[in-house]
Amino acid sequence: MARTSNVFARVEPEVKEQAETILNQLGIPMSNAVSMFLNQVVIQRGIPFEMKLPSNIPLSYGSLSKEQFDAEIGKSMQSVKEGRGYSAEDIATEMRKDYGV
Repeated sequence: MARTSNVFARVEPEVKEQAETILNQLGIPMSNAVSMFLNQVVIQRGIPFEMKLPSNIPLSYGSLSKEQFDAEIGKSMQSVKEGRGYSAEDIATEMRKDYGV
């Protein structure tokens, strides 16, 4: 039998229970599933599935170059022209009406 080493991981109880339910249906013990994952990390030399940031992360002014900022403003202005957004005047009117600002 091959030597083994212990791995300790903290996971949310609900996630663990859901994973155990699925793994039990597949006939795979949790320790084997973890071992399979780690083997894939080694084989693929990285996480064995795609990892991305959500595409709807709000942009931060400080993270944009002048060109990127200008492009974003241009997109916003085009949205307003096409009726897919609100002008600053419309927003100010609504805030005055709703909040007395």
